[in-house]
Amino acid sequence: MSWIPGGTFWMGSDDFYPEERPVHQVHVDGFWMDTHPVTVAEFRRFVKDTGHVTVAETAPDPADYPDADPADLVPGSLVFMPPPGPVPLDDFRRWWSWVPGANWRHPEGLGSNVGGRERHPVTHVAYGDALAYAQWAGKELPTEAEWEFAARGGLDRATYVWGDEFAPGGRHQANTWQGEFPWQNLTEDGFPGTSPVGSFRPNGYGLLDMAGNVWQWTTDFHSADHSASGRNVAPASPCCIPRNPRVEAAVRRDGETYPRRVIKGGSHLCAPNYCLRYRPSARQGDTEETATCHIGFRCITRASGPR
Repeated sequence: MSWIPGGTFWMGSDDFYPEERPVHQVHVDGFWMDTHPVTVAEFRRFVKDTGHVTVAETAPDPADYPDADPADLVPGSLVFMPPPGPVPLDDFRRWWSWVPGANWRHPEGLGSNVGGRERHPVTHVAYGDALAYAQWAGKELPTEAEWEFAARGGLDRATYVWGDEFAPGGRHQANTWQGEFPWQNLTEDGFPGTSPVGSFRPNGYGLLDMAGNVWQWTTDFHSADHSASGRNVAPASPCCIPRNPRVEAAVRRDGETYPRRVIKGGSHLCAPNYCLRYRPSARQGDTEETATCHIGFRCITRASGPR
């Protein structure tokens, strides 16, 4: 784990997507954070020790999905499947498919496996799976503020984890999508899918993969923007800067059984023409039971600093 010293920073951005607004000051105390996302090998040890069965390995409860076709209520997960050519970007079902049998052991469905991907981030983990791993490891999941502060690596208000230029010197700094999403993957960064942790340079706090590769769960419930919760935005004066904020009030959208949690960091599927979210301020909300081929996690501990 890497020590994150804590401090006051500007959270969010007014320059990109509405949910990142408004930019505001926040203070977080120091904490330890996993240097890289939890890997397939690490998650395998957890499952072997506990017998944990992930959400993707469990058949959905018909009561939670009354309008679903019973034939679809089998263990499985969402898998990215690129279309053969350009498509309108207004319907994610053109490139996301529910695949029976897809889970952390079989990322692309039955017939696939994680052989050779032991150092890749584990995927197809829902929020509850990440929480169970953290508890087993004697750790916790970070809040959104903690995650964003750590991702910035001391570069307050920078656009990216590494600075303001996307590819300094023409060199890619993270595993993201190059080409026209969702059909044209040029793989200029060398990876068509997930990549082994540490394939790119660490940020200023020594953290790996804080942008791209896989999205990462946080404990905060998702809100439409930073001010919607009323919990972590205050007037920008020294006496009123929120300290260690967290959004603990669940908000459910109409028709949703499960509340949404904030995920951070973007993934290898993020592209400028569709999802420019491989930035520290970027945020997205996914329901707690969501498990896909591009969501993972990392843990923290709030113990005292280095001695």
